[in-house]
Amino acid sequence: MWSAASAPDTVTLTSLNLQQGTNIREMKFAVKAWSKGRARVGVLQLANCPQPMETPALLLSTRKGLPLFISPDLLPSLPSPDSYLLQMSPLHFLDGLSTKTISNIGGLHQMLGLHEYAFAAVPRDSIVCLPECDSTNKIGASFETPSGRRLIKPVEYMEMISSMKPNLWVSLADEVPAWVSAKRNRTSVDRTVRWLDECIKLSPGGAVFGAIVGGADVEERQSCAQEVAGRNVSGLNMMIMIGPQAQWESQTQKTSLIVSLKLKYHSTLLFGTDVGSYQVIGLEALGLERAWMSVLLSLMPLLDILPPERPRQICGLELPEEVLQGVAAGIDLFDSTYIYHLTLGGFALTFPLENIQRHESDSQPSDVGNDQTKINLRATIYRKDTAPIVDYCNCYTCQNHTRSYINHLLNVHEMLAQILLEIHNTHHYLSFFHSIRTAIKEDKFEQFRQTFIDSRREHLNVTAVL
Repeated sequence: MWSAASAPDTVTLTSLNLQQGTNIREMKFAVKAWSKGRARVGVLQLANCPQPMETPALLLSTRKGLPLFISPDLLPSLPSPDSYLLQMSPLHFLDGLSTKTISNIGGLHQMLGLHEYAFAAVPRDSIVCLPECDSTNKIGASFETPSGRRLIKPVEYMEMISSMKPNLWVSLADEVPAWVSAKRNRTSVDRTVRWLDECIKLSPGGAVFGAIVGGADVEERQSCAQEVAGRNVSGLNMMIMIGPQAQWESQTQKTSLIVSLKLKYHSTLLFGTDVGSYQVIGLEALGLERAWMSVLLSLMPLLDILPPERPRQICGLELPEEVLQGVAAGIDLFDSTYIYHLTLGGFALTFPLENIQRHESDSQPSDVGNDQTKINLRATIYRKDTAPIVDYCNCYTCQNHTRSYINHLLNVHEMLAQILLEIHNTHHYLSFFHSIRTAIKEDKFEQFRQTFIDSRREHLNVTAVL
């Protein structure tokens, strides 16, 4: 239930007072409720935000501080204050204004006019700024960026952070994929911890989230987590690197990593190990059910050793099923490149947010990509469909436009299609997180999670037969 007294190990309020120039910035985080297990609801409060924000929460992906398709004047149409957390990569600005110019303007809040929004800076964004481990060395981390491959040193990264003045920022990390050698993995952990120390020493202010790496080796991740948790950091960021664009070119590689993490921690498999022949359908795969539980199992050994009073952020868990498993493990903050990929592909989220149940009208197996979570609005069946994307949705798109109109915009390659789709998908996914928090407060999260996954399992089984 939603009560501090009902929590088995209620975490007391922690705060961090931070000096940035002439402004005092304060971050407060408190765990307010626990469901059965590890799922928890917290409250994150930042000085410039008008209202505290509840976690688990979604960090909205941006390009240079702004959503990819939604214009600033439409941001207020999104649920408030859930939409006030924006994730950005300082590397986006390598081909734009100099750090000195941004600093003279007064940082991102001043430059973009988003004074009441919170910015969370992460070195990579899983879309256009991808880590390149083969070129990373002891001097700095290498990234593939829109301006080419760049080697970013800790001092250069902190110059960006100092000029942009984000509310939260993640330390520079040496991220590696699952197939690297044990020696390279160990080097990754050592470099990440050393760079964290350098970043903290150069910190201009803001809440520091220490990066946790270690590839597919749970022991290395635990070692990194222990080192990071022992530093003066405000939160923890788990670089799982299992997002669809974060060096994982196929769903098979993504699933293989999760299962390899589970194999390291659990000797008995729950679903078997044949993960090499999954057929990809849209952004999901037929074999994902075996990986959903593995997400939970792979996170447990890390979260067991992390301080419960600090917020936990994760990069790479994006699908609804993965988010539910992350929440079940105790994660507080998630990224949202899933919305970007859906929008770019012409998909709209349609899964129910309260009572999870099958909707036959929205399930058209003959249409590529349709399932129990989304519909493909490029499909011809929506050409004359005058219904909104979701009947009960109160987003700007559903209140003002129809499926047939968006189908038309997509088929004539009109940019407005992506704008309307991103508004709806963002609104819907933020509402999904609201439903998760409500379920935790009512101590019904496990039922909510299992019902959702069961509905997806049914669809995957039907699709496999077809």
